Amino acid sequence: MISRIKLSAIALLLPGMLYAQSTKNLSLTEAIQLGVENSKNLKRSQNKIDESVAKLNMAKDNALPTAEASFLYNHAEIPTNQLSIGGANPIHLPNRADAFVGTLGVKELIYGGGKLRYAEESTRLLTEVARLDADKDKEEISYAVINTYYSLFKVLQSKKVVAQNLESIASQLKQAERFFSQGIVTKNDVLRFQLQQANVSLTEMEIENNRKILNYNLDILLGINEDTEVVPADPNDNLKSVGPLTGYLDIALANRQEMKQFDIRNKVADVNIKSVKANTLPTVGVGADLYYINPSGKFIPPTNQFIVPMTLSANVSWNIGTLWTNKHKITDAKIQQKDVEFQKDIFSDQVKTEINRNYQNYQLAVNKIKVLETSIAQATENDKLLASKYKNNVASAIDRIDAETLLYQAKINLELAKADAGLAYYTLLKSTGKISQ
Repeated sequence: MISRIKLSAIALLLPGMLYAQSTKNLSLTEAIQLGVENSKNLKRSQNKIDESVAKLNMAKDNALPTAEASFLYNHAEIPTNQLSIGGANPIHLPNRADAFVGTLGVKELIYGGGKLRYAEESTRLLTEVARLDADKDKEEISYAVINTYYSLFKVLQSKKVVAQNLESIASQLKQAERFFSQGIVTKNDVLRFQLQQANVSLTEMEIENNRKILNYNLDILLGINEDTEVVPADPNDNLKSVGPLTGYLDIALANRQEMKQFDIRNKVADVNIKSVKANTLPTVGVGADLYYINPSGKFIPPTNQFIVPMTLSANVSWNIGTLWTNKHKITDAKIQQKDVEFQKDIFSDQVKTEINRNYQNYQLAVNKIKVLETSIAQATENDKLLASKYKNNVASAIDRIDAETLLYQAKINLELAKADAGLAYYTLLKSTGKISQ
């Protein structure tokens, strides 16, 4: 009997234990860290960096000497093995012959107009571009986590206010029912409170649905178990003060990954111009070859029946035609470099407008909070006044409901405004290229 009681107790506690295990309290900083650590996009970005590094190593390999080796076995059948030339004695050849021939050659480009060096430099610069892409992806992931985190927090705050509203409506409904039983109010007044309760309950259902969607999305972003219920901390403890607009503009123009990439791509274009110009220069190479010739027909020849000659060579070549066919290629490379400069100027203007927009939006969000705090004080006073009047039967149920609705709507608006201000601040930081500053 005792064991059955224990099992029953465990069965009752198990759902609560499982629920506790699937709940995770997270600060905003912890959420960002989890999102960055578990991001699949960042892992792909790292793979692109590894690919760029591999290409750089391949470019370096092109400057190394090349070597080739070959070994040939040749068997010949000679049916007509007698050869007469003029009146000379005939030459008698064997009916068949075997030969082994081996070669080993090493070649190295001593000077190629600098093209190998330019190719290595270009690949190295493109590797830096890939690293900046990874930094940009990290910023995007961090902001996506921040955005979803704030959205979830806003929903939970709204849910708290709605729960308070329902509790207050339930109290008002009981009071209205008591007044109705005493003949102080009409049935219609009771029905109005019941309707208000139903409407707020529908709002609560919609909020809960949104919470589940946002919570699931955040679980995916953080790379944690998808049934984990995230409990965010209040990210709006202290609203950040901002400096002058020019400061953020300077930070953005210096920090934005895209601006740095334009500078690097300009360098790549400059290296490309040098590489195209190098087409008009001569190339110099050296080589060494080793030959093994064994006509004895035996794999291991007898003494003095094979030879191993060695040769050294130097090669100088110059495609003179490039002196007049390369001009337009150089012009095209310069045009491409100029286009990179134009793109940077255009993007710089876009960054400035983005910074200004986000800066003004944050200032607006902070000012909204001040106005809403004042409106809450006014709505609270109005709600107290209408509550007293309704209790003394000098205000209608409609007036009482309207006052209560205004108060709780003001509370919701304030919580949303605080979250919007926090998100607006991070949006401003994102536009500078550094959320973590």
